[in-house]
Amino acid sequence: MKKVWTEVITTRDCLRLGEFTNRFKEMCTVLWVLAALAMSSTALSAAEGNVPNKEADASAQYCHLKFPAITEESLFSDRPVLKSSSDGDIIDFYGPCNFDPLGKESVLKQRADLQRERRRQYDNSN
Repeated sequence: MKKVWTEVITTRDCLRLGEFTNRFKEMCTVLWVLAALAMSSTALSAAEGNVPNKEADASAQYCHLKFPAITEESLFSDRPVLKSSSDGDIIDFYGPCNFDPLGKESVLKQRADLQRERRRQYDNSN
């Protein structure tokens, strides 16, 4: 004859199971919130186009910056946006450390470069 194991579940066991379930739910909630925060910070950095790579010289007056170019769609808008660094269109800049890749000077320079390139393409097509 086979022995059948039977277990009596007491009220105390149910209470312990309830405590475990509540703690498990709390931990899942905390992990979910942390994951959401990590995802949002990743999305924000991607939306902003990435932080420029900055290396200051010994005097700390000039820096070597590498940052993505501004997207053509936003270059003539009020709110320019940097391209994704994975596009490979990286600007290698040496100048003041407080240079803003989305500032007026950078926007005007990139607009002029784009217009010059378009003129060159037009002239070559004729």
